[in-house]
Amino acid sequence: MNLEQLDNDLIWHPFTPLADSPPPLLIRSAKGVYLETNDGRKIIDAISSWWVNIHGHSNEHIANAIHEQAKKLDHVIFAGFTHEPAIRLAQNLQTILPGDMSKIFFSDDGSTAVEVALKMALQFWYNHGTSRKKMIAIRGAYHGDTFGAMAVGERGMFTDPFRSHLFDVSYIDFPLDGAESNVLREFKELLETEEIAAFIFEPLVQGAAGMRMYSPLVLDSLIREAKQRNVICIADEVFTGFCRTGKTFACEYLSQTPDIIAVSKGITGGTMALGVTACSKKVVAAFESADFAKTFFHGHSYTANPLACAAANASFELLMKKECRLQIATINKLHEAFRSRVQAHGKVKEVRCLGTILAIELRSDDETSYSNDLRKKIYPFFLERDILLRPLGNVIYILPPYVIQEAELNRVYSAIEEFLDSLE
Repeated sequence: MNLEQLDNDLIWHPFTPLADSPPPLLIRSAKGVYLETNDGRKIIDAISSWWVNIHGHSNEHIANAIHEQAKKLDHVIFAGFTHEPAIRLAQNLQTILPGDMSKIFFSDDGSTAVEVALKMALQFWYNHGTSRKKMIAIRGAYHGDTFGAMAVGERGMFTDPFRSHLFDVSYIDFPLDGAESNVLREFKELLETEEIAAFIFEPLVQGAAGMRMYSPLVLDSLIREAKQRNVICIADEVFTGFCRTGKTFACEYLSQTPDIIAVSKGITGGTMALGVTACSKKVVAAFESADFAKTFFHGHSYTANPLACAAANASFELLMKKECRLQIATINKLHEAFRSRVQAHGKVKEVRCLGTILAIELRSDDETSYSNDLRKKIYPFFLERDILLRPLGNVIYILPPYVIQEAELNRVYSAIEEFLDSLE
């Protein structure tokens, strides 16, 4: 039996209907921005394999770091033990994280990093003996697929089967241009109840909602109001971290700083699973007690896995190089030029760009959403041209590894123009 048949018989793929779905492509290797299929096709990975790969596939510097670490220490329980890769990674993150992040808590991925953040915020108030249990989130949010992360995300088809099990959350409208004052007023009214434990947000860009972007000025105002009420502010930088928005973290566009930051995705350069939740001295202080009941009772079997930490340290070294920052700036420049070319196209509703993120929202009779029927045309069109662009409903977005070259980006841009023209 061949591999494709075994996959069909044995494996359940994420976000994929079990009936009437095309078979997945079998990938045998990857290098740089290219995925090589089992039959020899080379596909440009223009979305960084779900936004994680920032330095290109099979990066030798990261691979060598993993190899060397594997020969010394593969894993050890992280309760009562520690190791150099985790300590060094915590030091590295401290040099780039916004604000006064005092402690680093390791987990496994973006959803668990958010889960940790939510539990920290709730227990902060529990440890202080104060009854604050409600969260505020922004409509359209996506924070992950574990239960806490689902609870603070947009309620819809992703969460409908579990709705009765999700805790109560207060939502504010997405702060569209021109609606900021209404959103701020709505936010203040919720804060006045003095029931709010935390405010969680994706800074400046709601990724899964279609790369929707909003102003740092309004986010600054929201955080400022929350802090005046002593509400814990959680920045979900799982997607936006590690230079996706042009700055190392999206919160660097703000004058206010969060109390807790969740990161993952690009942290290991797209090689291994790792999540991090960083928190301020204010949050840490609520747990610094001789009372055992005030301990943060959370952990994962693979917390701070040495191989993943070694990969993250190697990725950090690459990210800090001048060449990497120049490449990020080049991608942004090329994106902006392409935006100017296509924004007046009759089939384009809006083009959004920030850092290495370019999103093209197409005009559609259907509501803009993940389930928009245009996705059924977009994905196969580009895959037939050996380009991986996985749309968010009627939103085509480009989010490439930082090593992509101008010629490769131009190939992606040209294919997008061809698709837009095919709709007329």
